[in-house]
Amino acid sequence: MIPIVHHPAYVAPAPARSTYRWNKNGLIRDLLLAEGARVAWHEPEPMPLRWLEAVHDPGYVAEVLAADVPYLKTRRIGFPITPEVAARAQAVPGGTWLAARLALDYGFAANTAGGSHHALADTGAGYCVFNDLALAAVRLIEEGTVDRLVVVDCDVHQGDGTAALLAGRPEIATYSIHAEKNFPARKARSTLDVGLADGIGDAAYLATLAATLTPFLADHRPQLVLYQAGVDPFAGDRLGRLSLTLDGLAQRERLIAGLTRGIPLASTVGGGYGDDALEIAQRHVAAILTLGEAIAAR
Repeated sequence: MIPIVHHPAYVAPAPARSTYRWNKNGLIRDLLLAEGARVAWHEPEPMPLRWLEAVHDPGYVAEVLAADVPYLKTRRIGFPITPEVAARAQAVPGGTWLAARLALDYGFAANTAGGSHHALADTGAGYCVFNDLALAAVRLIEEGTVDRLVVVDCDVHQGDGTAALLAGRPEIATYSIHAEKNFPARKARSTLDVGLADGIGDAAYLATLAATLTPFLADHRPQLVLYQAGVDPFAGDRLGRLSLTLDGLAQRERLIAGLTRGIPLASTVGGGYGDDALEIAQRHVAAILTLGEAIAAR
């Protein structure tokens, strides 16, 4: 069975004036529920305040938890912070941390949300409120769960917030492969950034991923991988600039599973955008199931 982490708060009602597909996480849950005995469900605790403040500015944390975030920050995030959105923002990093702990036991686990890689210390950005990848990584290191880990980010957008929040931590390395001309306009510096030209398809993408991630993992020898499995490199994605097919995305997951052989891996949902929320959710679920099957077989 594939360990799946989900919290009811992930399915928050859409705030007013939001273009984010808020029903995506509920559809991911429903599609995975249909898998029956193939998956095992786990509910996380919200990330404790101590750990939120270990990564994010305490003033910003207080603004979010009180659902009292200033207008300029909500505009940068892309939606208002309601009490329900605040509860979701605290639950998601707890889910990524739990997925990591489960991955250490089972080899792989997936959070049905997360991958909020644009959130910075004192503000959210790009539909991201708290940076669950950075929060989970810091907590796992400081609790002594692992001594070394890496964040591998395959979203079509650079993981700028993750790179900025984790810079200067020798126990944590960050890798981002993304469309170079896509959001954010001002990139941060990951341990390794792989910027791709617009329109790259399956073959070139997979060859570049293998050629760059292989030595990165060899250099850093992680005990755990946190994987941002964004499905927005898909050619039909509304906010992507790359040209992967659905089969190319599946090949990406099998390649990630192979390159991380012997290393526990926890995945997060990441980006996927368009008008058809069910189609987006199907892409995310395909990524989770492909990873689970490939890691079980390695």
